[in-house]
Amino acid sequence: MDAIAAAEERIVSERLRQKLNEVNTAAQTQLAGIQDHVNFTLQQAYYKCAYECFDRRKRQEEIGHCVEHCSVHVHNAQNLVQNEMAKFQERMNRSLMVCQDKYETAKLQKNRSDATKDLESCVDQSVHDSINTLPHLVARLKGSLGITN
Repeated sequence: MDAIAAAEERIVSERLRQKLNEVNTAAQTQLAGIQDHVNFTLQQAYYKCAYECFDRRKRQEEIGHCVEHCSVHVHNAQNLVQNEMAKFQERMNRSLMVCQDKYETAKLQKNRSDATKDLESCVDQSVHDSINTLPHLVARLKGSLGITN
């Protein structure tokens, strides 16, 4: 690989990193309310419930079951968010892999600068599409978690 091609690859890599940071920032911003609900509202309810489980009249086994029962909502919510975000990440990764495949094919068929421009365009579209799905993902999560705001 010549020096120009190597420099071009570094520039493209940096731009891709910036685009991925853009998606991360958008996801964190849009999911902040859901994370807040899980980390504070549900966790607070869990600790209040678990606190009530500790009664000297109860056997240790009963206390353990009670605390476990209290944690169900938090664990379910965390799993739901984690699973939805994993699906989101997988869809975005597949989209970016398509861009990479197109880039590799284009490099073989035409000059490198056209292939690079096509890659950047494809990645831009993929990132844009991913960011546009976030409000729908957030709405679905809020519905599943019973968040009304």
